[in-house]
Amino acid sequence: MKLFLDDIRNPKDGIGLVPSIMNKFYFENDWNVVRSYDEFIDFIKTNGVPKFISFDHDLSDEHYNNNILSDSYVEKTGFECAKWLVDFCLDNTKQLPEFMVHSANPVGKKNIESYLKNAQKHLF
Repeated sequence: MKLFLDDIRNPKDGIGLVPSIMNKFYFENDWNVVRSYDEFIDFIKTNGVPKFISFDHDLSDEHYNNNILSDSYVEKTGFECAKWLVDFCLDNTKQLPEFMVHSANPVGKKNIESYLKNAQKHLF
């Protein structure tokens, strides 16, 4: 089971945002798509931790406005999804799944990757 988190794009749209070696992977049809933080949480609580997650950072129009500080967001980002996932896995003695970040937001992408890699290294 694979999970694709993105407010707009579908898995095939992730091509070009990930290393070219992963492009074929995004053409596979066995993706479950969620569009928001709440859908992400509901999916995992209902179906369990997927084998693989592809993260987007910006999950709402407000995230695309560079003049808004992240502390003032109403909608949660993919980074909050990553933090929730780590807590969920720790609380339920589950391993973190494999992941990729397909976000076009370079800072958001780096934040998610760093957080999850650090968690893998030190917590699991």
